[in-house]
Amino acid sequence: MTPQIEALMRTADPDAVWAVGSAESVHTARPGPPGDWDTPHAAGALTPALALWPVLGTLVAQGELSLHTPLTAYGEPPAGGPHGGATAHQLLTHAEGPAALATLTRLAEHLAGAPLGDCAATRIWQPLGMTLTRLADGVLHTTLADLARFLRHLLSPADHPVPRAWTAESLRIRTGELTPSRGLLWHPAPAGVWAHHPPSGPALWIAPRRDRWAALLPGTACAPGSRLRTAFREAAFAPGTFAAPPAAPAAAGGPLP
Repeated sequence: MTPQIEALMRTADPDAVWAVGSAESVHTARPGPPGDWDTPHAAGALTPALALWPVLGTLVAQGELSLHTPLTAYGEPPAGGPHGGATAHQLLTHAEGPAALATLTRLAEHLAGAPLGDCAATRIWQPLGMTLTRLADGVLHTTLADLARFLRHLLSPADHPVPRAWTAESLRIRTGELTPSRGLLWHPAPAGVWAHHPPSGPALWIAPRRDRWAALLPGTACAPGSRLRTAFREAAFAPGTFAAPPAAPAAAGGPLP
């Protein structure tokens, strides 16, 4: 563990679990007592990034979804929602509230013909070996090991299950001159980093050009806000922090597809 990150989290949220790594390894992590990478955590706020976003990417790759086609073209149930006249691109770049995410979820389920949790499990989680990630009763449960598998995959050269083109297109500014700047569900942060996080709670970061990712799951008694997340991100992505990364812990790694 780097002294900066360890000292920061020991003071700010000693019960948090977190990890930082690259496509090939986990550089530093705190899986939590007793160091179990496979302890499930409730992380409902990560459902858009771990389930909805990659499933939509597979639908785009298969030609089932065009981002710039109005949702009304796809029939019921999407057309019946409050955003029926919008496009998936518009909702993905401005998905700040539950209504937009609910509309995108209905769209994904309508096109894939199954509930989002089932789609994500068969299309994304099972191929990546994320065997302990599940979406049940509207709540996503995942482990630090599964988050590491997912984020490592996004940085890897593998084109399946999450298409590389989808990741590349999502992690670039898609809003032109409008502010705030957005990608497809991911938000730009300083120094080439992209983030996915709600106002508080768990957060994910990825920086393809720097081959680095980070994940933060807060402790049950602490919901880190923007100040703590900013400090964690700055420590995790500081230049030279991991000059010679060690091999990934076996429990968090595994072969990438």
